[in-house]
Amino acid sequence: MKLSEIADNAGSRKKRMRVGRGIGSGKGKTSGRGGKGQTARSGVRIKGFEGGQMPLHRRLPKRGFNNVFRVEYAEVNLDRIQQAIDAKQLDAGSVINAEALVKAGVLRRAKAGLRLLGRGEIKSKVNVEVHGASKSAIAAVEKAGGTVKVLAPAKEEGEAA
Repeated sequence: MKLSEIADNAGSRKKRMRVGRGIGSGKGKTSGRGGKGQTARSGVRIKGFEGGQMPLHRRLPKRGFNNVFRVEYAEVNLDRIQQAIDAKQLDAGSVINAEALVKAGVLRRAKAGLRLLGRGEIKSKVNVEVHGASKSAIAAVEKAGGTVKVLAPAKEEGEAA
């Protein structure tokens, strides 16, 4: 193969349509934009405009709010941890925390911390460090002989201690 022989796949590049170049081109006169008026012009077309009637997005009531202080935790269930231990992705002897779960591929990212949930059962004796845990998850880990250490949420600068 020579450098001069390298080419794109057939049909991967398409030439742009030249509009407004006569009736024979198939895209003459209005250039595929239909008739006159606002829709034929460039840059203006009111989305959601209903001919003067109050548009749907303004007829419906506003609901709810977004809490700016909300903390998003990465969530993991007991059965997922047990599955990772059985598959030799996690070592039951070492401390299981957010970093260990990300490294093992159980979680994609740690977010603001880790929350342990109680779905499934855990057979291994594990030491878990999390930022939050459900009561059922703590009970299940302790029943299997392990411990759950709940870490304090990371405080941001400027907060009163």
